[in-house]
This record gives sequence, C-alpha cells and structure tokens, in this order.
Amino acid sequence: MEGFLYQASIYLAAAVIAVPIAARLGLGSVLGYLAAGILIGPVFGLVGHETEELQHFAEFGVVMMLFLIGLELSPKALWDMRHRLLGLGGMQTTITTLAVMVGAMLLDQSWSVALAVGLIFALSSTAIVLQTLSEKGLMQTGGGRSAFSVLLTQDIAVIPILALLPLLALPKPSDMVLADALERPVGEVAHAVSGHHDASFSLVQGLPGWGVTLVTIGAVAAIILTGIYLIAPVFRFIHAARLREMYTALALLIVCGISFVMYLVGLSPALGAFLAGVVLANSEFRHELESDIEPFKGLLLGLFFITVGAGINFAILFGAPFLILGLALLVIVTKGLILYLLGRVFNLRGRDLWLFTLSLAQAGEFGFVLISFSSQQNVVPPALTEILLLVVALTMLITPLLFILYDWLSKRIETIAETHEPDKIDHQGPVIIVGIGRFGQIVNRLVRSAGYSTVVLDHDLQAIQRMRRFGVKGFFGDPTRPELLHAAGLKDAKVLVAAIDDPDAATRLVAFARRERPDLHIIARARDRTHVFRLYQAGANDIVREMFDASLRAGRYVLENIGLSEYEASEMEETFYHHDRHSVRELAALWNPDVPTIKNEPYIARAQELEKELETMLLSQLEESAEVSTTKKRRA
Repeated sequence: MEGFLYQASIYLAAAVIAVPIAARLGLGSVLGYLAAGILIGPVFGLVGHETEELQHFAEFGVVMMLFLIGLELSPKALWDMRHRLLGLGGMQTTITTLAVMVGAMLLDQSWSVALAVGLIFALSSTAIVLQTLSEKGLMQTGGGRSAFSVLLTQDIAVIPILALLPLLALPKPSDMVLADALERPVGEVAHAVSGHHDASFSLVQGLPGWGVTLVTIGAVAAIILTGIYLIAPVFRFIHAARLREMYTALALLIVCGISFVMYLVGLSPALGAFLAGVVLANSEFRHELESDIEPFKGLLLGLFFITVGAGINFAILFGAPFLILGLALLVIVTKGLILYLLGRVFNLRGRDLWLFTLSLAQAGEFGFVLISFSSQQNVVPPALTEILLLVVALTMLITPLLFILYDWLSKRIETIAETHEPDKIDHQGPVIIVGIGRFGQIVNRLVRSAGYSTVVLDHDLQAIQRMRRFGVKGFFGDPTRPELLHAAGLKDAKVLVAAIDDPDAATRLVAFARRERPDLHIIARARDRTHVFRLYQAGANDIVREMFDASLRAGRYVLENIGLSEYEASEMEETFYHHDRHSVRELAALWNPDVPTIKNEPYIARAQELEKELETMLLSQLEESAEVSTTKKRRA
C-alpha cells in the first residue's frame, strides 16, 4: 500500500507541476506530460519498471477518447466521411508503409523486417493528435477533420496488421505461409497482441476463419443493438435512483464492457468504443455520458503520456544519439512529405494543409503495441526492437513542437499570404459595413430590407463568395487599408459600421475613419468592456458589445419568471440599459491602457459609485412600477 501511495504521489506531483508550466509557456499539455515522465523516470529515477504495466492501463484513455469522439459523430456524419476514410486514410497508410519499407531496405534490412517497420511507422498518435486538436479548437477545421479521418483509418488498419505480422516470421516459402495463415484462426493472431493465450479470455480462439467472422459480426451487432435499445431504459432506471454517482458508474460500465467484448473477439477496444459512441450520438443521454467520462479520459491520457516519457531509454539514445535522432527526424520528414502531397491531392490548402501535414508526421502509441508483438513473433530482431521503441517515443516527443511550428506558420499565412487581389469597387452607398460575419450579416440584412444601399467590405474571400451566391454583393480586400475605404465612398458615406472580429483592427479602423471624417457616424462592434473604452477613445459614436443585448434580454426573462410582471421587468431592463451606457462613458474617460485596471484607483472608485447608483435606481424603479401597477388595479 505504501509503495502504491508513493508512486501515485510521484506521478500526480509531476503532472501538477510540469503541465501548468508547459501550458503557460504555450507548449501544450501533451509536452508537459512527456516532460514530467522524463523527469521522474530517466532523469531522477523516481519510477521504475512499473511504467510498462501502467502504460497498458493508461492506454484505456485512448479508448475513452475515441468513445467521446464517436458521441460527436452521428452515423450520417460518418457516412459523409467515407471518401476520406477510404481514400485519404487508405492511401496514407499504404504509401507511408511502402516508403518506410524502401528506406529500411536501403539500410540493409530484409524485406520482411522492412515491411514490419513500415507498418509500424505508418501509424500516427491518436492520443496526442486528437488531444492537441481539441485543446486548440482545431477539430472542426478542414485539416482537423482530415487528420481525424486518417487516424480512424489507421486504428481500423491495426487489425489486419496484427494478422499480417506473424506471416512475416514464418520460415517457409510464400505459398506455404499463405496456406498456413488461412488455416490458422484469425482470432488467435489478433488476440496474441495482449500476450495472453488462455482460451477463457477469448471467444474466437480455436475457431475456424468463418466462425471468427460470425462471432465478430455478432459482437458488433450486439454493441449496436445494445446502444439503440438497452442504454436508454437503463439510464431511466438509474435516474429513478437519484444517485449522481450511478451515472458515472454506468458510463464507465458502458466503455469497459464494450472494450472487453472487443477484446474477447480479438478486435481493437478503441474501435469498439468509437462504434458505440457513434450509435449513442443521437441519444438524449449523450451529454451526460460526455460529462461523466471526460475527467477519466483526461487523467488516463495524461498518465499515458507520462509513461511514454518515463519509458525512454536514454542509455541507448546517448550511445548513438545522431543515429536515433536522425532516424526520428527522417520518419517525420518522410511522413510529412507524403501527407503534404496527399493533402494537396485532396484539395487541402493553406493552414488546413499544414495542420494535416504536421499533426500526423509522428509515429503512434500503437507502434509500441506492434513492436512488442513483432518481437514476440520473431519478426523484428531484439537489437532493432530497442531502437524502434526509442524512435517512436522521440517522434511523439517532437510532436508538440510540430504544433508550435504550425501556430507560427498559421500566423504567417494569416498576415502575409492573401494571394487574391482586392476587388475593384464599382458601387457606393450611404452605409459602409466592414465585416460580414454573423454580426455584420444581420446589420446588412436589416438596412437593405429597409430600402437603403450598403457597401460591404471583408478580407474573408469565402464569406464574400457565400454572400454573392445569395445575391448580396460584397467586395474583397483589407478593409483597414485607406485606399479601399476611400474607394468604398468614405468621403460621402453617412454611417460606417465596424463589425470585424479583430479588436485591434476594429480600433484602427475607427480611429482612421474619425480622422478622415469628423462628421461621420461610426457604429462599432466591441468584444468586451475594455474594447468599448478603446473604441470610445478612438472616436466611435455607438458601440455594441457582442453579448450585451442578448444577456440583457435573458436577464429580463429571469425577472419575469421570479415574480415581476412583464412591465416591471421591461422597465428594469430599460433602466439598466441606460445606466450602463452612462457608466461606460464615465469609465472610458478614466480608463488608461497603460495602467492595469486593478491599480487604477480613480477608475475603481468611480465604478463602485456607479454600481451603488445602479442599485438605487433599480430599487426606485421597482417601487415606482409597483405603485403604477397598484394604481391601475384600483382604477380597474
């Protein structure tokens, strides 16, 4: 017990210290976990061989992650991805395997060993890539969806790879190898990866090929039918108990049970969990499952990354540092080049192309499984096994740096590369709307519906093209450039609407327009109160905070449903609105961008005074509304 508590304290302390530091430095949590593992393992020697056993346990975090991803995908969405799954994912796995195989043969490896090495390095890290994409909010981008398609294909490909690897170790002619392989039960091959051969833990061991197929199809069908017909009644039964912890127990039971069934038939537990998630994607209990499993997924994935870092054999690395590091970089460059070319073939461009290329250039956690399995089956020599394990770990360790490179390239692409020439503006109107996102679209529709002409400017070419498909004309170009604003009719316009997303660009736009046209009425979109102050100082007349009006309306609904009448709630809303506009103007005069708000004493003092004024005004308004309501009732 004492040993367990000691080890648990070491792992948790390493994560708590290293991960926040890495996150503050912008390196991401994955690199923090890997660094924590390196520190407590090879550097200080605080943990030992138990990391290998923990790694098998922590791989369950990958299973949970794929279950949660499946919950985000309906079967229709998965069907829509079929071209990327079969085309993009299949081509990446095949071409990468062949490229690495050729490279290994050039390094004097036999064709069978080279093929095994190619299969190992064809796979990428599902855990690192999906975790990082989720953290950075890149999962729904074109590059993120393409990367996910490839990862899902790779996870599926693990099954035939496990069946193929033993064939490479049989010292028989190729025709005999194929005959023996057909006679050998498929379940025995797939089940061997776990290292256990007890028939009690396999439903397919000893069965002929057709029997394995039937049992496997039956297990998958059972998972689908259970998700459709059984989960909902069980959830309702648990709900009747009114015990919050039972929801968590049921969520864990679903994932563990499905994984165990997949294990029994020799399939990937992660693939089974993903399938179950897809089946439950349209369930009313989807969000409950997500909230229950998310904390376990995060902790287990973190533990997995720590064990990867702790398992790096620095003795071998320091024995041949240039060879091993060179091999790791060669794998990343080779896979990156193949991914880049495939991305262009499948019409990925710009940031999406670089995200797809850099995110999948590493080897993956299934590489450890395949290397171990290859060693057991005498496919790969023992001396080469240690080198392969180290190369896989190093590529995973380098992956967070590749995401940092992507962030740098993304900013460069955003600030430099606009290959399209700005449109020639051949139309002018009394209203110029800069920015045609969700905010600008509503403003533009309202003004045009009232019969007034608008000139729309935006630097997003796709947004302009979408508008044109709906018959609304807009002009592409950088709206903060003076010549574009003058071409749009800034000299004669009556109103300018600054609706662009970038707060700094919006402030520069307002300041320039105010210098050029002191009489122009400027309406600006603000992200928050600080941005409101900056826009006031830049010269905006009317400023609309993004969420202010919606929040105010929600507050009015709250008041109506806790006892106030519609009239009283409306009056309170109106009072709050006018007082807030007055407060913002008062505080904008005291706000200093060079002094932190918490240290600006005049600002804080005035803000406290205004808050007391608001409380007094609202109480007075409530009393007046009550008197008016009483008078109306008496007259009635």
